[in-house]
Amino acid sequence: MLLNRSTAEGIVDGTITLVLRRWDAPRAKVGGTQRTPVGTIRIDDIAEFPGSHRVTARQAKAAGYPSAKAAQADLDRRPARHTYAITVSFLAPDERPALAADDHLTSADVDTITSRLDRWDGVGVPWTREYLRLISDNEAVRAPDLAARLGLDIPRFKRRVRQLKGLGLTISLDVGYRLSPRGQAYLRLTG
Repeated sequence: MLLNRSTAEGIVDGTITLVLRRWDAPRAKVGGTQRTPVGTIRIDDIAEFPGSHRVTARQAKAAGYPSAKAAQADLDRRPARHTYAITVSFLAPDERPALAADDHLTSADVDTITSRLDRWDGVGVPWTREYLRLISDNEAVRAPDLAARLGLDIPRFKRRVRQLKGLGLTISLDVGYRLSPRGQAYLRLTG
């Protein structure tokens, strides 16, 4: 479930407690979490309605819309079989920026990162170190261009970069990526 920055900020400050979505099948589950640019949110509840559901004034207000009409117009841009009213709350600040900034890696930190990268590489064709080097050598290059160099589809490439970001090794830029101080330190320490 993608959330724009203003919606995520509204969830963090408590002014938004509901997200409205139209999908053919559920894409969120109760108890799940979602990282956003401003922190992690929790999915507290999900109500499913037919695709023809009309947004109530209460739902619109909880979702941060000025009116039910505005919320309905936004939903009507994406026809689907179901309408979902997803109750959300703020869980915690995003820990990734602080992690990414930490370039003082202990041997235990290096071992932990290496273990995770090895586990991901063990699932198929190894990719983690290649991605780290690619991003290191191509800061601020568009994701489609990097994906093309690897012969991968863009969604798979971006998903893998998000995995590396979860370890604090990469940082997303407005265009492309760069290695974080933590990622740079890891490459320096592991050769």
